[in-house]
Amino acid sequence: MQDLGELTAVANRVSVLYAQRFGIERDAAWYLGKMTEELGEVASAYLSLAGQTRKDGSKTDLENEVADLLGFLLLFADWQGIDAGAAFERKWGAYLAQEA
Repeated sequence: MQDLGELTAVANRVSVLYAQRFGIERDAAWYLGKMTEELGEVASAYLSLAGQTRKDGSKTDLENEVADLLGFLLLFADWQGIDAGAAFERKWGAYLAQEA
């Protein structure tokens, strides 16, 4: 299993290849737009899997869309200079610290 830093590095390598192949400028509109697009695709895949659309869905479809969303979230965080793992531990971990 890879840590978030390793996953972010993979996402960045793929993103560079994608941008080069399709002549895309990775600017604010691209980062935000791709995250929004992928969130919509997660919702669509879930609804299809749950039988709430006319299209049959699969667990693999949902997993693939979650992977895409995670990839673009990691790219966005890295672009903004955010250590997503550290931010998660700080924000969500605070709730566990309150339990102790």
